[in-house]
Amino acid sequence: MGRSQLPPAVVRPILPDHESRPARTREGVMDEDDKVILGLRFFVGSLPGLLDRTLRGGLIVVPSAPVLADLSNDSAHREALEGSDLAITDSGFFVILWFFLKRERLPRISGLRYLRALLSFPEFRRPGATFWVMPSAGDSQANREWLNRQGLPVAEDDCYLAPMYPVGRLRDDELLAQIERKRPAFVILNIRGGVQERLGFFLISNLSYRPAIICTGAAIAFLSGRQVPIPVWADRMMIGWILRSLRSPIGFFPKIWKGLRLVPMVLRAEVRRP
Repeated sequence: MGRSQLPPAVVRPILPDHESRPARTREGVMDEDDKVILGLRFFVGSLPGLLDRTLRGGLIVVPSAPVLADLSNDSAHREALEGSDLAITDSGFFVILWFFLKRERLPRISGLRYLRALLSFPEFRRPGATFWVMPSAGDSQANREWLNRQGLPVAEDDCYLAPMYPVGRLRDDELLAQIERKRPAFVILNIRGGVQERLGFFLISNLSYRPAIICTGAAIAFLSGRQVPIPVWADRMMIGWILRSLRSPIGFFPKIWKGLRLVPMVLRAEVRRP
């Protein structure tokens, strides 16, 4: 398992000069289930179609409204999101905004729904298929115990404890080496939005093979009990944020305020189809 603290030589921000590593572009051509909105390639198809797309590998981001809002003021964050291979319409606020301001309905697939589907996906359940990046030792233990109870064996060395990552472009050579050694088909990043995308971009840009790197953040914690549970009906009605805000109003309402920056961004947004 990764250490909770890593020396600066292992985890460090990458200097903003773009010569520090080669630029990466998204793989392949756009499918009919893709729309480029805000510079991100959003998947607008069905859940079974999303699972099929996951098997292609690549960086799959699940941006919340605050994460989308940061596109306008953080270049490293924008580079990671725009360089992702697929984005999922997790944000109910973004979907609602798009409907009222653009008069177009986007199908919503939340990160929680996506993770539930992955947990039943035969390819995901194969021995050694998954590797999990956890935010803390307590989360790692609770999440592993829950996954094992679901019949998905996840050992301690199938997990990595994320350190406190700095701002800017990231690299984590210890994590990169562990993934190269184990070569899982799926790498699930369960850390904070705004950080996991930058970490995922570093990994997909530097790995010698192409796993699916999935940024589902806190979704596993809703299932394992580390955060307030979100029932299926609440997720489908897009009111999970209400349950979360009731549990921690002081910490959650600033995220809602930050997400309001999406309004002018959506007003100016254009769509590019395949």
